[in-house]
Amino acid sequence: MMRTIVSLPLLIALAGCAALEPKGGPAPGSITGTPDPEAAAGTMPAAGTTGLGARAVRAETLDTSTAEEKAAALAAPAASGERNLGRVIVALGPPAEQGIWLKTSLVSQTVQGRIVTAAGKSLAVELRPGTGGALLSLAAFQALGLSLTGLTEVTVFGP
Repeated sequence: MMRTIVSLPLLIALAGCAALEPKGGPAPGSITGTPDPEAAAGTMPAAGTTGLGARAVRAETLDTSTAEEKAAALAAPAASGERNLGRVIVALGPPAEQGIWLKTSLVSQTVQGRIVTAAGKSLAVELRPGTGGALLSLAAFQALGLSLTGLTEVTVFGP
């Protein structure tokens, strides 16, 4: 008798689920329905779209350093008395911070220095104190022809 009393509300609840089902059967892709790949594809973003959408901005727009400034930084000779401060892996720093700079924990104050890539490209930069991973400015990435999404090892030289 007790089982009948307990199972009766359960049966009523399950019967009510059928009343909530839309006319024409279960919704495509629902647990009770058959999978419909076309219906699922309609709800997914198209391949190649980004979260930025219409707000996306090209890197060239954000970089206000002139071609002459970049050329001068590339052509700058090694300073006399400079020393090798070490090697760091650089990531792209905040694009809003203009200039040709490197934030690194290898320096404790802002000084002029130079970085050299594994390919041998040299660039005069402003060395800024930083913590954690080294960050390189957008202008420096572009002057060296580095991939904005890559991590590159550079050797840092300073006073």
